[in-house]
Amino acid sequence: MDAENIPVEKLMSTDLLTVSPGTTIEEAANILLEEGVGSLIVLNDEDRLAGVLTSTDFVSVVSTDRVPQTATVADYMTEDVLTVPTTATIHDAAVKMIREDIQHLPVSGGENEIAGMLSATDLTAQLTYMGSSGTD
Repeated sequence: MDAENIPVEKLMSTDLLTVSPGTTIEEAANILLEEGVGSLIVLNDEDRLAGVLTSTDFVSVVSTDRVPQTATVADYMTEDVLTVPTTATIHDAAVKMIREDIQHLPVSGGENEIAGMLSATDLTAQLTYMGSSGTD
């Protein structure tokens, strides 16, 4: 099976870590570090996608001279979030990620519902596996 036929739902991570826009930036950083992940889904009060906070976003945090104690996820998250549906192929997702220069792509499962997350690492691992003999 090639990348043009594999839906992202076969590859996406479904164990998503979520925070609210009001979560402190320090708490979000601790979650990323403790869980060993590169992104957090930000949900609003209605459990709808409000944004994404990634390890790359923390470059903005670190680049500021001082981060106020009151800084929240909302201050640094990406709000204009691109998504793909679960039925999109990994090829289409990879093209979108390359064109938009993003490392994490939320996967939508319904009306503003997030079903999973696809990362550049997920794609790299899958494409490497597909290019090999498929054995250990």
